[in-house]
Amino acid sequence: MPAFEYSALDGRGHTRTGTLTAASASEARAVLGQRRLLPVKLEPASAQAQARGGRFGAKDLVLFTRQLSTLAASAPLEEALRTIASQSDRRGVRRVVGAVHAQLLEGFRLADAMAATGKSFPPLYRAMVAAGESSGALPQILERLAGLLERQQQVRAKLVAALVYPAALALTAVVVVIALMAFVVPRVVEQFDSLGRELPWLTRAVIGVSDFSRQWGWAVLLALVAGALLLACLLRREGFRLRFDAGLLRLPLLGRILRDLHAAHMARTLAIMLGSGLPLVEGLRITARTVHNRVLQQATRDMAGSIHEGGSLSAAMRHAAVFPPTLLYMASSGENGGRLAPMLERAADYLEREFDTFASAGMSLLEPLIIVLLGGVVALIVLSILLPILQFNSMAL
Repeated sequence: MPAFEYSALDGRGHTRTGTLTAASASEARAVLGQRRLLPVKLEPASAQAQARGGRFGAKDLVLFTRQLSTLAASAPLEEALRTIASQSDRRGVRRVVGAVHAQLLEGFRLADAMAATGKSFPPLYRAMVAAGESSGALPQILERLAGLLERQQQVRAKLVAALVYPAALALTAVVVVIALMAFVVPRVVEQFDSLGRELPWLTRAVIGVSDFSRQWGWAVLLALVAGALLLACLLRREGFRLRFDAGLLRLPLLGRILRDLHAAHMARTLAIMLGSGLPLVEGLRITARTVHNRVLQQATRDMAGSIHEGGSLSAAMRHAAVFPPTLLYMASSGENGGRLAPMLERAADYLEREFDTFASAGMSLLEPLIIVLLGGVVALIVLSILLPILQFNSMAL
């Protein structure tokens, strides 16, 4: 149903503005009359105004794409969008899809209608939709796009699931240690002070840490917050962000995960784009916008420039020096055999399996490491309490 922007006067002469949905302008005026508003200005709302207040999360976009790919194969695009908008449980999704539907009724292409709604649809998404419209294979492109988004969602879900337990375990360890140092150790110290004897060095060290945490814990916490805010400000500077992201890639575990995820994402995206008829250079440039790591982003842009000057994809990847050898080999084989898109698709599948295996192995090692560290710290605290007791008992005997 079309949306209209209005400016009207209420009973007190105050100006009221907003948007409303109605079948026609006359019906919109009737609705304003029922609200006791005198319309001064009434015109069709832009797509961005209609979508205002609407939000598309990652899961919403995956579900919308899958629904649209299914309905577009058997029904007109306008009817498919109207059906999705009416069936959605979320108001934000209904707003965005309704705005796209209204633009489509006005004669805009689907990609242009999506671009008019703001940031609901990423540039890569819109480029692939535009390629599907130009080639007349929009349902097939939407099917591939839905598969791509679902795989990305699965990778994110696996990564989050792998990190939840270690993060909860680490948080529990920190809370236990803080509770011991803040509440248990001071109570024991009171008992030792009454005896008036020299304590073992381990006990004195634990007592010193406990006193420091109780007296200066707030200062440490404040310093950590200030450091986090300073880091956030510095990351806005391009030079510092580039050095920070380069440091992340050099980390033993995290660096490899970031490189493999980027390589898999880029390989699968390029495979779908090449299958959709998009040029390789354009695909690389659009893919670069979706990469958050500045080093990998710059490497992807440099690859696009190198290929634009006449180089090959495998040579550009080799020069970038941030991609795994498997991807280089399969890209080179695809170029030599004229089957670049299928080989990139296989490379993406392989890299995602490697990521699953590597992440599972890393997380399986991280969990016992946290348990051992927690056990060691607790054992030191308990030992620092037991040593004076055993010492005093031996002296009493």
